[in-house]
Amino acid sequence: MPRKPKRPCSQPGCPELTHKRFCVAHAKEEARRYERYQRDPATRKRYGRAWRKIRDRFIKANPLCEECKRKGKLTTAQEVHHILPLSRGGTHDESNLMSVCTPCHSSISARDGDRWG
Repeated sequence: MPRKPKRPCSQPGCPELTHKRFCVAHAKEEARRYERYQRDPATRKRYGRAWRKIRDRFIKANPLCEECKRKGKLTTAQEVHHILPLSRGGTHDESNLMSVCTPCHSSISARDGDRWG
């Protein structure tokens, strides 16, 4: 299947052609700019490489959303939720984790006030 033609880099004034949004030179710069608006460094440290390994292992062992299962629906889990958040003294221990789908994770976070205060 033919690829789309290259297009100019989205950085103003850059003449480079690319298949992505930014050329190689400006992609790193844009990633750094984007990172400024992400999680604070303390939170980012808690969710590093070790967390991703734990999360992947937990999702593999528990592939269905636990909230939906209680309601009688079978939904694939995409997220791992900390029952007691790390900010309140929780851990990455399996007894403190539950696999949930994205809508259930959002509703739990909104209900508990974890994300939006």
